[in-house]
Amino acid sequence: MAFLEKILKSKVCIWVLIVLPGLWPAVPLFRQESSVLADPAKYLLHHMGFVACVLLAVVLMFTPLRILWPKSKLAMALNRHRRLVGVAAFAYALLHVSFHVIHEGGLATFVKDVKKPFILSGLTAFTILLALAVTSPHRVLRRMGAINWKRLHRLAYIAAGLAGYHQAAARKVFPVQVLWIFVPLALLEIARIWRQRMKATAIKTG
Repeated sequence: MAFLEKILKSKVCIWVLIVLPGLWPAVPLFRQESSVLADPAKYLLHHMGFVACVLLAVVLMFTPLRILWPKSKLAMALNRHRRLVGVAAFAYALLHVSFHVIHEGGLATFVKDVKKPFILSGLTAFTILLALAVTSPHRVLRRMGAINWKRLHRLAYIAAGLAGYHQAAARKVFPVQVLWIFVPLALLEIARIWRQRMKATAIKTG
């Protein structure tokens, strides 16, 4: 357990875990797999979108993990990297949007289709992540004030909901991966809310 805690505290380890999924597409491209080579832009936009959703869900799990297990050194170690993982989620979202524009044949087509629900929801989620990434530095937090900064960054939960809808609406068949990514987050949030309410009730009755 101490070894795992040491690894999770390391920024180098977190950077590796963040970067590796972005390099993974090189494997099927190197192998020249026909399913990928047929439309590499489509493959890359789906992959980058998937990684962005995973990182967004993961970073939102850090807070409930810390609240549910306040004495856990692992939870504390993970929370050290909240901003790094959050900005990484935005970076992958940016790649996702870029490959989508390439796949659609240019910005003009993207703008033309922006009214489609799955594109509009994805673009709204991306805009939220952009705002959160821009305001992530400590100097911006000091200028905004802790309360305003926290209010803004709570929009990450809305971004997660929009990202889940975006993934589901983009395909004709409901992708099970949406459940794999966002159901654990939802369960942790429910448990966090329940714990906080129980604690508040105990304080009132105590």
